[in-house]
Amino acid sequence: MEKADIGLIGLAVMGQNLVLNMNDRGHRVAVYNRSQTRLDEFLAGPAKGAGIAGAHSIAELVGLLQTPRKLMLMVRSGEAVDELIGQLLPLLERGDLIIDGGNSLFRDTSRRVKALAEQGILYLGVGISGGEEGARQGPSIMPGGNPAAWPLVKGLFQSIAAQVDGEPCCHWVGEEGAGHYVKMVHNGIEYGDMQLICEAYDLMLRGLGMPVERIQTVFEDWNRGVLDSYLIGITAEILERREDGEPLVDKILDSAGQKGTGKWTAIDALEQGVPLTLIGEAVQARFLSAMKEERQRAARRLPASVLSFDGDLDAAVRQLHDALYASKIISYAQGYMLMRQAAGAYGWNLQYGDIALMWRGGCIIRSRFLNHIKAAFERNPGLENLLLDGFFAAEIAHSLEGWRGAVMRGIGRGIPLPAMASALSFYDGYRSSRLPANLLQAQRDYFGAHGYERIDRPRGESFHSQW
Repeated sequence: MEKADIGLIGLAVMGQNLVLNMNDRGHRVAVYNRSQTRLDEFLAGPAKGAGIAGAHSIAELVGLLQTPRKLMLMVRSGEAVDELIGQLLPLLERGDLIIDGGNSLFRDTSRRVKALAEQGILYLGVGISGGEEGARQGPSIMPGGNPAAWPLVKGLFQSIAAQVDGEPCCHWVGEEGAGHYVKMVHNGIEYGDMQLICEAYDLMLRGLGMPVERIQTVFEDWNRGVLDSYLIGITAEILERREDGEPLVDKILDSAGQKGTGKWTAIDALEQGVPLTLIGEAVQARFLSAMKEERQRAARRLPASVLSFDGDLDAAVRQLHDALYASKIISYAQGYMLMRQAAGAYGWNLQYGDIALMWRGGCIIRSRFLNHIKAAFERNPGLENLLLDGFFAAEIAHSLEGWRGAVMRGIGRGIPLPAMASALSFYDGYRSSRLPANLLQAQRDYFGAHGYERIDRPRGESFHSQW
């Protein structure tokens, strides 16, 4: 029997669909799963007749692979990855490759890259986005780790990735945990995009009194313009679904779950000192939504003081469109700020335009919008912030009046807009040459003698007053 090009461990939905995708592209695949039942069901079901080899032990899987061996792990992040690596190491030789395709924390990936390199084993941490459909038809793939490993899988990964304008949504990201870091930021932006869409829906539903049917047509219209994206498109489809003649969305409990990658993004932003305000608010909004019973008690006791709406509905929706669009720009601007800071802190040479290319297809945040990010970095590879690019500065200026109007309308009607409002506050702070931190520094010096700098003296000199 001809040996396989790659072995994959972990046959949950993502793992199964990646295997089928690889097989469709002409790659020979061998698979193993800890649960024998799931392995047998896969080989007798979706993989039947495909020529995919099944192994009943890790040792058997390793024996089915051509050298240098390439093994891809599609398992839960954390201890499960380390345990599998421990089982694999005695079976591997120098130059073999382990690939972690799960959502591992980038620091864990950096640690594993270094530790395995000392033993002669190559390691990649690969971010994969697109869910079940993307894995099967073509995901966005963000590889990082040991650079010596990339040539071994470049052809395979780029062949199974989504393709946009003839370009694969898969490019080398960088060393150590860079691939998983970029995937983490991707997921943070995903949190932000989803929260912004939900805020727009809520303002239309409760703030403007629009029925779900009308809101659905609004999202359909928005998906034909600058907001064209996967998430806007599926929102329109979700709002169209009926059960017993009523919108299915109305029957879904308003308590959101999460797997932690958005929280990781917010935590790293705090550690890096980057004002990732929108994504942070998106994570916090999920926490607040989970407090369902407490919110219900609060709703019975706390006054709303909600203003009624009797204005121009179409004009209000146009303002909301601009608010959503401008806030989306802020979300990406903040995400790129974080990646730029991380690149400096961890010594990575991130290619920001290529990252936008990788996100154009296959992934959850894919949108027309990303072409403009790629173009911005083509115009200026050293661009400090997306907001300073001519295109994005002009788009914000065009949207600003509507953005402010929508946020004020939400506040006046008691509709929470944490992500949208924080995005606007960030913008107003970023464009301000002077902020009230002078008073803050005086306060710190007053109670803690922390010192302060002066605008009429050279930077770096510290002063203290006896208040």
